[in-house]
Amino acid sequence: MNVKELQDVAAQVRRDVLRMINGAKSGHPGGSLSCTDYLTALYFKEMNVDPSHFTIEGKDEDIFYLSNGHVCPAWYSVLARRGYYPVSELSTLRKIGSRLQGHPSLSHKLPGIRSASGSLGQGLSVGIGHALAKKADNDDSLVFTLHGDGELQEGQIWEAAMFAASKHVDNIIAAIDYNHQQIDGTIEDVNSLGNLSEKWTAFGWHVININGNNMLEVVTGLEQAKSAAHKGQPVVIILNTKMGFGVDFMYDSHKWHGVAPNDEQLANALSQIPETLGDY
Repeated sequence: MNVKELQDVAAQVRRDVLRMINGAKSGHPGGSLSCTDYLTALYFKEMNVDPSHFTIEGKDEDIFYLSNGHVCPAWYSVLARRGYYPVSELSTLRKIGSRLQGHPSLSHKLPGIRSASGSLGQGLSVGIGHALAKKADNDDSLVFTLHGDGELQEGQIWEAAMFAASKHVDNIIAAIDYNHQQIDGTIEDVNSLGNLSEKWTAFGWHVININGNNMLEVVTGLEQAKSAAHKGQPVVIILNTKMGFGVDFMYDSHKWHGVAPNDEQLANALSQIPETLGDY
């Protein structure tokens, strides 16, 4: 897909996210909207995947792990739009018996999901483990992970980061959704991360900084990351984004971390985002 086509997919994903969370009357729209462009570019352009033959092992295909599991509405939409399961299933988010739980779960064997997530801090360790398995299998495909910036306050992230650099796990590309917001306020007010680029560099990672809400930059950044892989260092992309991107009343506000829009707010939000692929 070209950038315009990716932008169209991302617009539809944002509409899906808003409608899904409104229908469930619970969920996390803010972070889902901020990471939409990255997930869209990843699945529709940059990753080598086969939605029709999903396996947990993912032999000879690229792998993705969502570590900040609460933004799964965006991931669910991307997976459905990419062909992993019917788009109509998006209407079941957070419903009893649904495969689309409020945080990714393995219990219903939803195609595309390889690990439960929601307990923050664990996804990088899981991704590194799969990356090492690929090395052992002489599989040159890549492992991608996505993390929230508030999640980086978890110590396990930095233990994993230190390990990956020490062991030259150079087939993993992590990404940070750096929207500067978490459930109780800004990152800076709750527990500042300092200079994030310098921190990851000090831990031995190859760092790429991009505007995570500009599709051209996202595509370019992912291409740079893939070029930097397999060269002795793990790679991290810092996605400089805005919470609630695409909806003016959600924009850059931690108050939309975990609040569902009501019907009036949904109508307002949808009026700001074009319907490009057709609503489910």
